[in-house]
Amino acid sequence: MLSRAAAIRRGAAAAFSTVSEKPETGLYGFDVLRTAKGFRRFVDDAIHRSDELVARVARLPSSTEIVRTMDEISNTVCSVIDSAELCRNTHPDREFVDEADKASMRIYEHLQYLNTNTTLYNAVLKAEGESVLLTEEARRAATTLHIDFQKGGIHLPKDKLENANQLNLEIAQLGRKFNENVMNKPGFVDVYPASRITRNIQHHFESVSRFNTSKLMNTEKQKGLRIVTEPRNLSSALRWISDEEVRKQVYIVGNSEPRENIGVLNELIHARDELAKIMGCKSYAEFAIRPNMAASADVVMSFLENLSNTVKHKAEEEFKTIHNFKRRTCNEKSADLEPWDEDYFIGMMKSSVYDLDASVIAKYFPLSQCLKGLNVLVESLFGATFHQIPMRDGESWHPDVIKLRLHHPDEGDLGFMYLDLYSRKGKHPGCAHFAIQGGRRLSDSNYQLPIIALICNFSGACRKTARLNHGDVETLFHEFGHALHSLLSRTEYQHFSGTRVALDVAETPSNLFEYYAWDYRVLKTFALDETTGDAIPEKLVKALNASRNMFPATELQRQIFYSIMDLTLFGEQSSKPMDTISTVADLRRKHTSGKYAEGTHWHTRFTHLVTYGAGYYTYLYARCFATTIWQEVCQEDPLSRSAGSAIRDKFLRFGGSKDPSSLLKDFAGDAVIRNSGSGIIPNASSLCKEIGL
Repeated sequence: MLSRAAAIRRGAAAAFSTVSEKPETGLYGFDVLRTAKGFRRFVDDAIHRSDELVARVARLPSSTEIVRTMDEISNTVCSVIDSAELCRNTHPDREFVDEADKASMRIYEHLQYLNTNTTLYNAVLKAEGESVLLTEEARRAATTLHIDFQKGGIHLPKDKLENANQLNLEIAQLGRKFNENVMNKPGFVDVYPASRITRNIQHHFESVSRFNTSKLMNTEKQKGLRIVTEPRNLSSALRWISDEEVRKQVYIVGNSEPRENIGVLNELIHARDELAKIMGCKSYAEFAIRPNMAASADVVMSFLENLSNTVKHKAEEEFKTIHNFKRRTCNEKSADLEPWDEDYFIGMMKSSVYDLDASVIAKYFPLSQCLKGLNVLVESLFGATFHQIPMRDGESWHPDVIKLRLHHPDEGDLGFMYLDLYSRKGKHPGCAHFAIQGGRRLSDSNYQLPIIALICNFSGACRKTARLNHGDVETLFHEFGHALHSLLSRTEYQHFSGTRVALDVAETPSNLFEYYAWDYRVLKTFALDETTGDAIPEKLVKALNASRNMFPATELQRQIFYSIMDLTLFGEQSSKPMDTISTVADLRRKHTSGKYAEGTHWHTRFTHLVTYGAGYYTYLYARCFATTIWQEVCQEDPLSRSAGSAIRDKFLRFGGSKDPSSLLKDFAGDAVIRNSGSGIIPNASSLCKEIGL
């Protein structure tokens, strides 16, 4: 038994095979990014190259070459945009972050110029007019580019076009300001004495101290804890801290910062609304949703409100169950269930009913073993393997970063992935997938391989023994779904590579791979006790699943509320500026069962309002699609090569190069979607069945 455990530990220390050699390069392998100021040259080169390509487009007679050259322009600009975005969110060196920030704004301004360039627009119209000469993917590319130009306002009179360009820049700047405030101003609560928080969770928080003067006039040092209310800490505090007063303070502060974003959001709503009106739409939501499968904000709102009504009764029953549990636990018959109570008592109920001990669960999920789990997935499903490869000097941005190559024995290298998994100060506070280079066909025998970065914020005071809780495992698999979408797509044009798809389906692979994190047949392949080497017991996995299924309507209701809130904030505006705090409070009261804490404004740290403005509903669309796909395609044998072939060859391979509704129907059957008015909605029956509705 001991030798088996030792072998597992040795394997965990090197989850992927390695090779050596280290010539010098720049950040992400771009030679120009050897220094922070290299971002200036990176932008200059991209502008110069794209201007050359614009001049070339004007001379091209062939529709096929027009589309391909347009895609090369897109590839040139996106390499700067994507690299700068990753650097801004992850680089520990302030100079790199500042230069990436400036580069991002400069290249965005150039993108505005390209999006309103009549030479390019006329070339696209020419290509569309000669679509008989194009492949199906090239025709779709020409049509998509046409839509993109119109979204940029190229069809507008000169004065309106200039106004639209100015508004787009203002919107980009406001979005950046909103996100920076979230990252840099999370708020904190100091708790004295430290003993108010149980010892087993104190390591999540910072140690602080103060000097107290006692009644005898003696000055003594008192130890405390600082809870910085960024998302991960906030979640841990509300889930585990038994002192209700501490939970209340943490909840109030965590949902009232950054206060500056109240004004930033108001400006963002106004700017987006102005832009939509210039574009001839009644709201920004209408403008944003029009190119999607849903086609209109009314279609989406109808879907969300119907789902809200469907789930309401079950969610209210669940809320009463939690409320009564609090009253029994606290021995207070009249105690209210406060917003800062919900996660704590839900967690307590789950632990008590299913005898779940977080420390016992975590011992099966050392991070190194979880990375092996990713290899299990790609090998079982797709016949490919990840190999850790050395980075050249200058390529990485932090010592924690590793680089993997995805390799297939018959097809060769499929792409590259950087992993940056541990939290640190100044880093993007959530988990995300970043593209660095999209895939595209260069010639009959040469393909530009995708390069991506998978960013997480796992706690890892000791990197070698870092463990994940099961929620972290689910998050890792979610982001890995995005990564696979990028790595396994094989499109002619980088414009369609990987996650560059209709927003309605962008979250489908990530939601699908969450299911793999809950399936015993998958978990037993890599979730091994770090001491004995024994696989996670099936009984424990069943308990985890049963725990997850205790309050499914409550979680679904929360996601519906987020989606309706997003749609409302960017919906039709009255002549009087919206009070977003009271609007969100009213929506919470209407669409959730819980109480609202007066004065809080959680939405001012909800960064999806920037990145997914009027598009958060797509998480629910994707969840419906993924549930159907799991039940119809994967559930019977989730690690089979047939399931993998279906996932890859019927969905991931195409990126955004095929109509998403056709793609979904070919993958999971005609019943996966439904027509609703002028748009398309998911069939929610599989999701309702899953949560017992």
